[in-house]
Amino acid sequence: MSAARLVLAPGLVHVPGYLDRASQDALRDALDAAMEGAPPFQPRMPRTGKPFSVRMTNCGPLGWVSDAERGYRYQATHPETGLPWPAIPAILLEAWRDLADYPHPPEACLVNLYGAEAKMGLHQDRDEADFAAPVLSLSLGDTAVFRIGGTSRGGRTTSIRLASGDAFLFGGPARLVFHGIDRILPGSSTLLPGGGRINCTLRRVTPPRG
Repeated sequence: MSAARLVLAPGLVHVPGYLDRASQDALRDALDAAMEGAPPFQPRMPRTGKPFSVRMTNCGPLGWVSDAERGYRYQATHPETGLPWPAIPAILLEAWRDLADYPHPPEACLVNLYGAEAKMGLHQDRDEADFAAPVLSLSLGDTAVFRIGGTSRGGRTTSIRLASGDAFLFGGPARLVFHGIDRILPGSSTLLPGGGRINCTLRRVTPPRG
């Protein structure tokens, strides 16, 4: 897996076509297997209980969840089955070792499933205790229009397209940038039989010991 790395700003790196088609197929199949034991669920906003427009699941020792009662958090078990999350697929761990430039493995892989109408508002990833580690995402399926802002809300934003197989990294001075998904471009990929997009986001949650 080698592709040109486009540095958009300090800490922001886009790697178009990082996963070739065979690797995309392999990752899709690995995620399908993981979702048999950890079925997708609908997270809900804190307090209001409003459902997200994406469904999601997780892989790894920890998984990100959200509900009206307890809000955003990481936990070791699926919120509906009570079972531990499945292991992070090897292809994603390899991508972390290749791209993250961080000596410790990820602890969580959020798997977000976007339908044709799904989107995600601008937000920061700040539920982790270790901001020294970057966030690495890999895209499968239909292209997404990805919006990136600064580290404070309300500033200037820009957008790029993330296609199937693309990797995107934000860390260092860009670790807490606001970002979101404006829309999905239906029919832009043939990878997922039912269409839509899967985004895998690798994160380190706790500071390393020692």
